[in-house]
Amino acid sequence: MILMTLHKSLRKKPRARDLGIPFDGSPGTLNAITDVRGLEVGHATIVFGNGKLIVGKGPARTGVTAIFPRGKKSEDPVFAGWFSLNGNGEMTGTTWVEESGLLEGPITITNTYSVGIVRDSLIEWQIKHHISPRWSLPVVAEAYDGGLNDINGFHVKKRHVFAALDNASSGPVSEGNVGSGTGMICFDFKGGIGTASRKVQVHKQKYAVGVLVQTNFGDRQELRIAGVPVGTEIRDQLPIRGKGGSIIIVIATDAPLLPHQLKRVARRASLGLGRVGSIASDGSGDIFIAFSTVNFKVTKSSGLVKVTMLSNNELDPLFEATVQATEEAIINALVAAETMIGRDGNKVMAIPHDRLRQVLKKYKRQSMARSLSEA
Repeated sequence: MILMTLHKSLRKKPRARDLGIPFDGSPGTLNAITDVRGLEVGHATIVFGNGKLIVGKGPARTGVTAIFPRGKKSEDPVFAGWFSLNGNGEMTGTTWVEESGLLEGPITITNTYSVGIVRDSLIEWQIKHHISPRWSLPVVAEAYDGGLNDINGFHVKKRHVFAALDNASSGPVSEGNVGSGTGMICFDFKGGIGTASRKVQVHKQKYAVGVLVQTNFGDRQELRIAGVPVGTEIRDQLPIRGKGGSIIIVIATDAPLLPHQLKRVARRASLGLGRVGSIASDGSGDIFIAFSTVNFKVTKSSGLVKVTMLSNNELDPLFEATVQATEEAIINALVAAETMIGRDGNKVMAIPHDRLRQVLKKYKRQSMARSLSEA
């Protein structure tokens, strides 16, 4: 079954701010990566089967997520930079990003064993839509969802990749158990996709910074929310799982930045990750990529290319926004995710909203916002 997640058709889910969790900074209109104008996100969610694992038959709990920096109709590359905090994971195409400073095409995210088919299907999709560059080195990232998903069954197919790409759109972004986040686990709670954004001003110019995360990392005792040791306060209902995991972080901005500056921005996601308690464990693939949607047509075949950039001493507001939006995107993923039962009856609980509010209240860290259920 393909659940093609369309942003506008989903019921309203609570987000972290709805539970009274305080965050620093000013979010954009959507508080999502799509606050960066022109950017589009799509998901294909694969959920079928229950009970005992039969390899190749399920249960399946997986999917694909796609991010187009300038929308799916654009062939114009963007400046980009990437960073690996801990490299027990994969993000293809990053050697060319490092060499050229360019991201050519969308970023896609999936499970560990489906990177190859997603990469190849993306190239085929580009050719089919006549937007393929003369050659393609797609950026495809992953995290392991084998605790809930029949990962050895290779359930991600070309049609799922095409669905995620075809259905990408601007507007609100679906979070939690969707797309590549379907089978993910975070701090021993159900994890998945999360997003957030910040508005910043440099001199008189306003910019947006947006973050999208796929969360699949962390041990329960490490979890901190708004500085509160939530992981040590909520210690029950732990799933059976091994050490390790991963987080993929995608950072977008409409500020004029060059590749070396975007690499610096990508590094700052580490600080947002640290705010929620991660230690970037040995078994974790903590891999980040940042891009800027301005500076057009920088790959023209001849002549001088004129670009604009902020000076390095003006980057601090963007660094701060990246840290803040990364932290909130991770918590949004936890709050949006729902309890899931997967292969062999493995059950991973969603973080309990009522108990989370109680813990925040105990530490006097709950804001005046109310949850949707209380509103």
